[in-house]
Amino acid sequence: MMNRNIDTIFFDVGATLRYVVEDEEFAAAADRALMELVGAREPHDVFFEKLTKNWKAYRKRAKDTLLDVSEMELWLQYLLPDYPAERIAPNVARLTRLWRDHDGRRVPHDGVKETLRELTNRGYKLGIIANTITETEIPDWMCHDNVADCFRTVILSSKVRLRKPDPAIYLLASRCIGSAPENCAYVGDNPVRDVEGAVDAGYGSMILFEDAGTADREGKAPTVMPDYRIKAIPELLDLFPPRA
Repeated sequence: MMNRNIDTIFFDVGATLRYVVEDEEFAAAADRALMELVGAREPHDVFFEKLTKNWKAYRKRAKDTLLDVSEMELWLQYLLPDYPAERIAPNVARLTRLWRDHDGRRVPHDGVKETLRELTNRGYKLGIIANTITETEIPDWMCHDNVADCFRTVILSSKVRLRKPDPAIYLLASRCIGSAPENCAYVGDNPVRDVEGAVDAGYGSMILFEDAGTADREGKAPTVMPDYRIKAIPELLDLFPPRA
């Protein structure tokens, strides 16, 4: 039975509330726009091989240090340090979105909007804690899908530098929303990063979304287990009854 003291639910976004749909035409258009924006000097495959190599090096650094950087730092210092800063700096937000689109389109899982609305109506405070390199994609999605008013607090690693599984980012979120950690639940898809962070922060419950397309990307076995496992976001309504 769910802890009755839970009054706050935080969500991961990538692979939890939204997932990637492969779309070759969409991705190709993003690649062309990215190369044009930076004035790429290399052929497509050479350019993206370099960009991917730099991206993987940054990702390793971020995971090792549990720190993320701003979009400006990401592009000027890590992804395209050999390109003119005066060309890159004004366009970092757009570049990040195009780099994300290189993978495909991101769409919400079935029932996300309806579930968020119902949990809000049931009296729960909702928030987001997400590792992300973009500072605008999640807020834009919230507005586009008309769910921005569901979330009282949105904590993005690209804005606060801290990243999961550092418990500090979970504790920051609970402070911002005004709830004790033991009264918070976290819903995420990563069986290592999301579970460990929530547990170490003293959250009252951790719910693992076991999406069929999701696998552990941390390269290690889980050391702690979630309190609950779900296969679809609407199943949260079975765990969180209306609050008095």
